[in-house]
Amino acid sequence: MPPSDDSLPRARADGGTFRTTHWSVVLAARTGADSRATAALETLCRAYWYPLYAFVRRQGYAPEDAQDLTQGFFARLLEKEYLTAVNPAKGRFRSFLLAALKHFLADARDRSRAQKRGDGRSPVSLDAQAAEARFRLEPAHELTPEKLFERRWALSLLGEVFDQLARDYAGADKGELLQVLQDYLAPGDADADYAEAARQLNMNGGAVRMAVHRLRQRYGELFREEVAHTVADPAEIEDEMRHLLEVLSD
Repeated sequence: MPPSDDSLPRARADGGTFRTTHWSVVLAARTGADSRATAALETLCRAYWYPLYAFVRRQGYAPEDAQDLTQGFFARLLEKEYLTAVNPAKGRFRSFLLAALKHFLADARDRSRAQKRGDGRSPVSLDAQAAEARFRLEPAHELTPEKLFERRWALSLLGEVFDQLARDYAGADKGELLQVLQDYLAPGDADADYAEAARQLNMNGGAVRMAVHRLRQRYGELFREEVAHTVADPAEIEDEMRHLLEVLSD
């Protein structure tokens, strides 16, 4: 018998999970102070700071300056009234962030180093060493910085999805199952050879096939949920999912 995944949390099929999302909470409170909105915005910024850092680096800034500017941007974002001009009808978080960052960089030459750092505060924890290591490993591209930003955004989002998937499986004592089957996450041939995975897990082929199906299903649920956190309206989820997958396929 295949191992049951009933212990893993599930998204609600009716979409109820997505009615209150991080970005929709921020937008709902954009005209005034709201502790929930601040916490939601900080959560999003912590998850998606690297695409912004990489965008700044692509503008020709040195690593230390890029770190200063990224921190300074988050300081202003979390303290100023940037959100008052956001149109909820066009309120995708990635689009808002990039537009706001471009505006911030346009004024950067007139700011002091202390202002760039947010007067010494670090509103979002940036691992500068890891960020620069990632940036050096990125291949050269002829894509525009904006297209590269969207690609990095999509990869960062999928990274968040996989991290949540790993937490789910670890919490259900299925960490080994995920470790063995993670290479099968991408949709593949229905006749894929699961013999080696079955041997490692001491399962029969049918059980492995079912486990892979459940793994992909849960990954898809988490992908949808993470995308939901970055759009203003659940009606935008499917379109945003398609867009991000298209970005990665280019």
